[in-house]
Amino acid sequence: MSTVDPTALPLPQHVDVVVVGAGLSGIGAGYRLQTECPDQSYLILESRDTMGGTWDLFRYPGVRSDSDMFTLGYQFKPWRDAKSIADGPTILQYIRDTADEFGIDEHIRYGTRVVSADFSTADSLWTLTLARGGVETTMTCGFLYSCAGYYDYDDTYRPDFPGIDDFAGQVVHPQYWPEDLDYAGKRVVVIGSGATAVTLVPSMTSDSEQSGRAEHVTMLQRSPTWISAVPSRDTKADWLRDHLPADVAHRIVRAKNIAFGTAVYQFCRRRPQQARKVLLGMTTKILGDEQMVADHFTPSYDPWDQRLCAVPSGDLFKSLKKGDAEIVTDTIESFVPDGIRLTSGRVLEADVVVTATGLKLLAFGGIKPQVDGETVPLSEQFVWQGAMMTGVPNFAVCIGYTNASWTLRADLSHRLVCKVLGWMDEKGYPAVAPSPDRPLTERPLLDLAAGYVQRSIDAFPRQGDSGPWRVRQNYVLDSLTTMRTDLARTLKPVTPARSEKVAS
Repeated sequence: MSTVDPTALPLPQHVDVVVVGAGLSGIGAGYRLQTECPDQSYLILESRDTMGGTWDLFRYPGVRSDSDMFTLGYQFKPWRDAKSIADGPTILQYIRDTADEFGIDEHIRYGTRVVSADFSTADSLWTLTLARGGVETTMTCGFLYSCAGYYDYDDTYRPDFPGIDDFAGQVVHPQYWPEDLDYAGKRVVVIGSGATAVTLVPSMTSDSEQSGRAEHVTMLQRSPTWISAVPSRDTKADWLRDHLPADVAHRIVRAKNIAFGTAVYQFCRRRPQQARKVLLGMTTKILGDEQMVADHFTPSYDPWDQRLCAVPSGDLFKSLKKGDAEIVTDTIESFVPDGIRLTSGRVLEADVVVTATGLKLLAFGGIKPQVDGETVPLSEQFVWQGAMMTGVPNFAVCIGYTNASWTLRADLSHRLVCKVLGWMDEKGYPAVAPSPDRPLTERPLLDLAAGYVQRSIDAFPRQGDSGPWRVRQNYVLDSLTTMRTDLARTLKPVTPARSEKVAS
């Protein structure tokens, strides 16, 4: 293990563009900046000591993608691994290989957290206050781009479970998975029904995990979630990669999967009753138990009101059929020394309880942008083209899709930022910010009914109801329109605040 100080590399006093976050998005942003804006200097600031973001943070058993890697991977670097639904370590290595291959890692400064960011309209510069190596320092940049996602890496959502201190076993949250956790031969209860829970249950009953095999795993859910079995390998992609050059095959597979994903989403949203019938029929066919499907796999909401959970090769269903795991739909009355007492009166005995109860949202990695020393109220702003924001000049954010691979929208945002930077140079504008040309009807930025979204979304900026102010969940339309948008229509030069005061 390296003992090199991650803060050893010096910080420049100024760069043209600062990217916040060295995860999947930040590395993609670095590639686009150095290929499409070669005259712009850039730096990637990462608060942790290593790259990878989500794929380095989460270490729980079986952690994997919930989108196919041909679309979650980068457009410019073909995914060559056999599995289309990949495990976390493989994705992390893919990110590291990309950064190394294109020299992006040389632009990263680790252990560097953005404490505050203040834009001066007089100087058209961001001043960033950074925490690094236990001390605070500052640097400036012309453009600030947040690729830190919208999850809180330092905190997580913890429901207030009655009696949890009375539990004699161990309570674990997936975001802080202990490296030395030994659950072999133990009884485990996983609380939750989202992507993390449906990943953990079959993984903890598998002999392939290094930590051994749990004696029994119970997935305890308050209400069912839409879950769909998907192939772990894409056989059509395998055939194409065997018969075509890698780059050509990658483009075809990527286009195929984008089209299929878009079609499934549109079908679910436009014909929810038919979609329910299809999904329930597939689950019933795998499990062979209509009552189990009715009790535990039939949600009250429509498909894609919340993100659809994918289980590769139906591994969750196979664990249930073998009896290695069970699913219980009930609510918690309280924890007891031996486990969890349910509202029904049943006690789920447990040695380990995993609280896969959701994440906590955090806007822009915790950055609260200021303009001329005044904090911008994020909840009063609107997002333009899913990237830039009213009220904050020379600032962009990367927000991925909720119904498709995150990277699809992320790459569009990277390219849009590069287009804006080039347009600013061409026009001689030192600073711009989007401004609507009509009143906007506000909508939540993330239009999902999921609990983790609803708990925090009011702290985020809004989206509008149409045009470039609508954060669409449709990559096909976005790919046709985003790079063709008329920048002059909504991006306006920023007038220095001190000039306005003098003029008044």
